[in-house]
Amino acid sequence: MDERLQKIMAQWGIASRRHAEEMIQAGRVRVNGNIAHLGQKANPNHDDIEVDGKPIYPSYRPVPIYLLLNKPLGVVSTCLDPNGRPSVLDLLPRKMRVGEGIHPVGRLDIDSTGALLLTNDGELTFRLTHPRHFIPKTYQVWVAGNPPDSALQAWRQGVMLAGRKTLPAQVRCIQQIPGHKALLEVILYEGRNRQIRRVAEQLGYPVVKLHRTAIGSIQLHPPEQPALPEGQYRALSASEIEFLRNPTSSPLVSVPIHPVDNKE
Repeated sequence: MDERLQKIMAQWGIASRRHAEEMIQAGRVRVNGNIAHLGQKANPNHDDIEVDGKPIYPSYRPVPIYLLLNKPLGVVSTCLDPNGRPSVLDLLPRKMRVGEGIHPVGRLDIDSTGALLLTNDGELTFRLTHPRHFIPKTYQVWVAGNPPDSALQAWRQGVMLAGRKTLPAQVRCIQQIPGHKALLEVILYEGRNRQIRRVAEQLGYPVVKLHRTAIGSIQLHPPEQPALPEGQYRALSASEIEFLRNPTSSPLVSVPIHPVDNKE
């Protein structure tokens, strides 16, 4: 059956759909010897498809990999950084970095830590990063100062960013150091660029430390299990993979509080 090239590339673990589209536009993909164009369809069982000069064969389709990583500070959430900074793929064994098509699902900025999904399932990545299928994400956020409930309520109701109001969020204070800083739990239902940092700055309580503890029901600190150490990864369980594939049919579990180190 003919399918769009970017979908084939995603299914084969070559790249996410978005990255595959960029590769096609850059002329890195050929079909039957001709440079492919965006929107073109093909059948890998009948057509000769090449990416960067390497043929795609149905028998080469990699085994799907689904990982949860506890991203450390100072690591970028990309496959390769042009500035030479360490990337999340550098935390994986070499045999997983080469030829498997593993890539991060979404991003955590370089100054943030915590839960990040990695996979070579480009179709799943496409669904998870599409606004219609956004999964709530839980963060523990140290902010400068002690925001009053009026500020937290404004955050809960939505704040204007770049001319568009943020979706309602769950925000509660976990701990305060009077006159110094506070630890908040924030649950977002959208993923705009550096959203928590921008909202906190706008409310007058800039972020000191940001740590993502959960993606939906997938947690760094699962109940009655050891926490995933910083810089380490683990394979997702069958139930966690099923949650990602069908998030609306899987009830979100409550996420317990595990305060992060409050040293700045």
